[in-house]
Amino acid sequence: MENKEQITPELAGKIALVTGGTKGIGKATADRLAQAGATVIITARNEPADNEYGHHFIKADLAIAEETTPVITGILEKFGTVDILINNMGGSNSPSGGFSVLTDEHWENDLHLNLLAPVRIDRAILPTMLEKKSGVIIHISSLTGVLPMWESLGAYAVAKAALINYSKSLSKEVTPKGIRVMTVSPGMVKTETMEGYLQSLAEGAGITIEESTQNVMNSLGGIPMGRMASPEDVAEIVGFLVSPRASYLSGANYIIDGGSNPTV
Repeated sequence: MENKEQITPELAGKIALVTGGTKGIGKATADRLAQAGATVIITARNEPADNEYGHHFIKADLAIAEETTPVITGILEKFGTVDILINNMGGSNSPSGGFSVLTDEHWENDLHLNLLAPVRIDRAILPTMLEKKSGVIIHISSLTGVLPMWESLGAYAVAKAALINYSKSLSKEVTPKGIRVMTVSPGMVKTETMEGYLQSLAEGAGITIEESTQNVMNSLGGIPMGRMASPEDVAEIVGFLVSPRASYLSGANYIIDGGSNPTV
């Protein structure tokens, strides 16, 4: 509770939409924005197990094109606008094993969830932002978008790389019109999804989850910080980027990886 009181309500009066906002990075981000004073709307396929801050929840699978328009239309009718859009939803159910095990269906599923869904949501929300000449859009990508791991996340990595490129392109188009667009690319984050992924790798390779965790860390070249990020680590930079303190920032990709990425 003490930490919550220390956060300035700099987002008071702002309406924020966080997709995939019921767990992991999405939940931590939604909570962080609420702590800063925003009214927060969250969407996900499943209801939140914990909704301490009373976020407005809408059950939806926005990876399905037909569900996007009615959901966004309903949000705009109820709240009038969206000031902050966090495209957090994403993931992959594709199997490990490299290119030979990935079917067209695997590629299409990963592209729909990680690229096309954010594109559709942006397309639905942007007209209201352009009308008032203000707004912030954050795309949650992944370190794999710049440092792919072919063994297990090939299609996902390609989709996230495309999301980073799309986000940069969109920023060039709409930043002159008052809308800031940025990407946040986390490395390994300690979430239920990550733990499930590491468990599946362990089972597939016949090793322990500790060994599979180390293998993934090694594939990234190690993590100098010596640990995975917490969802709150990611939420904190998102909270900064959408705030007035970041008013001159747009178009960049912020990598949160504990120092893993070996390139400048």
